[in-house]
Amino acid sequence: MTRPDPDRLLTPEAFDALPADHVLLVDVGTPERYAEAHIPGAVLVTPAELMDGRPPASGRLPEKARLTELFSRLGLRPQTKVVAYDDEGGGWAGRLLWTLDVIGHDNWAYLDGGIHAWQASGRPLEQTPNEPNPRPVSISIDHEPIAEAEDILAALAAGDADLVVWDARSPAEYRGERPAAARSGHIPGAINLDWLELMDRERQLRLREDLATFLEERGITPDRQIVTHCQTHHRSGLTWLAARLLGYPRLKAYHGSWSEWGNRSDTPIQAGSEP
Repeated sequence: MTRPDPDRLLTPEAFDALPADHVLLVDVGTPERYAEAHIPGAVLVTPAELMDGRPPASGRLPEKARLTELFSRLGLRPQTKVVAYDDEGGGWAGRLLWTLDVIGHDNWAYLDGGIHAWQASGRPLEQTPNEPNPRPVSISIDHEPIAEAEDILAALAAGDADLVVWDARSPAEYRGERPAAARSGHIPGAINLDWLELMDRERQLRLREDLATFLEERGITPDRQIVTHCQTHHRSGLTWLAARLLGYPRLKAYHGSWSEWGNRSDTPIQAGSEP
């Protein structure tokens, strides 16, 4: 696929055209910003609800009971189309959409550019909070979208040339110049492509229009096994989302990310600019 899936990457106009029944619009962000302004009808999910929160690997997937509580609060049904957005270019929205994939809920879309694109289109915002219609849900965990440290360690030990580790952190973090864990650097062989490079600042933080070519020119190609990560699987929410929208068939997110890898003593680490 050379263009993102138009059923999953929505413009404000495409969102307006969705049938209102069974659409759940989710603002992923802080209560403070949600109270300031949000898209009419949106309900709030905070980043803390999507993360385990326990150090050192605070970004890992929450336990099943907490996810059940979250999606029961949202009243998720099989026919619910979840449309997610944020105010930062897609990191937190992508984290929620990855979580939906993990629980097997494939009916979702991303509002490209989030609240900034919505405002730029001249559409209104509101301050009134919206409450979802809760209902008990039963979820199961699909481990296919999830990469664990042991998966990466096994692939490195086997010299698996099919694996591409996409490090979505800043170049300084990748090179080991900005410590954020006990050990600094990157997973050996990882490709560094900062999540910020995927956003078009001239188009209200929408995904860049040459996304497919941009990734492939950097070695992140759909014929490989892609595992993306950052520090806590927040920024890599966007990098996972970008590849997912392009239909990459073998795509995982390492939810432990660098906060786990860099704080373990048994994980190999490379420093400097070379992958």
